[in-house]
Amino acid sequence: MWVWAAINYLDVIRNGSFVELFVLGLLALVSIASWGTIALKAGQLSRARSQSITFLDTFWKATRLEAIYEVAQRLEASPLSRVFVAGYDELTRLAQAKEAQDAAALAERMGGIENVQRALSRASSAQITELEARVSFLGTVGSAAPFVGLFGTVMGILSAFNEIAEKGNATLATVAAPIGNALFATAAGLFAAIPAVVAYNSFVARIRVFDTEMSNFSSDFLNIVKRHFFK
Repeated sequence: MWVWAAINYLDVIRNGSFVELFVLGLLALVSIASWGTIALKAGQLSRARSQSITFLDTFWKATRLEAIYEVAQRLEASPLSRVFVAGYDELTRLAQAKEAQDAAALAERMGGIENVQRALSRASSAQITELEARVSFLGTVGSAAPFVGLFGTVMGILSAFNEIAEKGNATLATVAAPIGNALFATAAGLFAAIPAVVAYNSFVARIRVFDTEMSNFSSDFLNIVKRHFFK
């Protein structure tokens, strides 16, 4: 921490070239956007986990699908509840078609369990897409920010050496300050990249768990539907 405190940021801005300042400004904006994305996704995934636990507890304890459906409607942040709602809606539509006597209703009944399975699959894919929204931005920041910072450093060092060559004075005192300021861009790139990479890996792992849970839940739900509605 003392290194960051010892840096004179006004001197860095005052003595920086246009490219260095552009890179630092870009990295600052990206870092702010990255932290905002991290906060939003962390909150979304936390709510999804909490509500999914509540939904699963209700699902395995309830004796009627209608009661589960009522609870699922309130747990909108849970991917599992959204998958259940999609499957239940399709099951209800098939039950209504079963009561009808026309040819169209008969055609609907022929799909049977396959229709429910497709509804669950579509809902799972939609939920994964929603959970993954903006996560790729963190991956891009994590992979690109160090190179952007390095670009700023290289351009800063080139500018410093050109200035030294023009003045013909290459003492340590004249070289250290501009090169140190140029290296600040690399540090800024790493400062933006490291939290983004850590958050990206964490979010991807948590989303993968949700994907597995939705797949397992869909299988369990289909088994229940087969036993009770498609004998």
